[in-house]
Amino acid sequence: MRIVVHGQQAFGKAVLERLLERGEDVVAVCCAPTKEGQPEDPLAELARERGVPLYQPSSWKTPEALELMKSFDADVCMMAYVLLFVPKDVRDAPRYGTFQYHPSLCPMHRGPSSINWPIAMGEKRTGLTIFWPDDGLDEGPIMLQKTCEIGPDETIGDVYFNKLFPMGVDAMMEGLDLVKAGIILKHSQDLAAGSYEGWFKKEIARIDWSKPVDEVYNLIRAANPAPGAWTEIDGQRLDIFDVAKSDGSGEPGEVVEVSKEGITIAAQGGTILVKRVRAGKAPKVAASEFAETAGLKAGNRFTLQAAE
Repeated sequence: MRIVVHGQQAFGKAVLERLLERGEDVVAVCCAPTKEGQPEDPLAELARERGVPLYQPSSWKTPEALELMKSFDADVCMMAYVLLFVPKDVRDAPRYGTFQYHPSLCPMHRGPSSINWPIAMGEKRTGLTIFWPDDGLDEGPIMLQKTCEIGPDETIGDVYFNKLFPMGVDAMMEGLDLVKAGIILKHSQDLAAGSYEGWFKKEIARIDWSKPVDEVYNLIRAANPAPGAWTEIDGQRLDIFDVAKSDGSGEPGEVVEVSKEGITIAAQGGTILVKRVRAGKAPKVAASEFAETAGLKAGNRFTLQAAE
């Protein structure tokens, strides 16, 4: 079966690696163009290393892009982490069409930050979807889904790299095997029952210490390692990463304790032990180190977002 891999970054590379290990006939690799001054995409690097024809059109909305996809004479296109919109005629050019990976249980949490949002919302389960994309935003008939738990202390990095990434590569291979077997699964989905969330941007990751402690804790987990939850003290911006819920109480935003373990800060109904931080554009450091350098002490107050 002639396969086109369309994707980018580490996930696209992992899918291509697995296909080549299996001895699959990958006739082309497509990914976004390399931006000036930026390193080459890992998927593009692997394609060059392994001698797989590489194509990097800046848009798939042109007649030339359609002719390019047709020229591959492919049986199927596998979309592994794609950000460029691909129109229907291009998706349908391979004999069996195009299927795609998305790291959420569609139709829930469609959108570009589909891993952050379930964690921020305190959900205990997420998963991935392999689907046949249409022209909607992460919409289309579902081929298969896999689920996983979100642990009470897991961050976005934990959920993605330890669960959704490896599960996703396996699921892409499972989808390919279904197509090769002539089983073209296309289950309809009730989009009205789903949700679409936009980018989990830096402004969303600003901490409001007046919120309930569980809500603050989930926000920090959802932003670790990116985009990084943040707060302010005495006009200085501080990104917060590794944390743990701790026993204690205080006024929201109050530094309850500074110890070798870190900085304990009060939210509504509890406290959070902050273990690792980054001040401005400085490197990440232990929270205890920052506290010592900044002269941070119990009784100091972090800014409440709600007060601004």
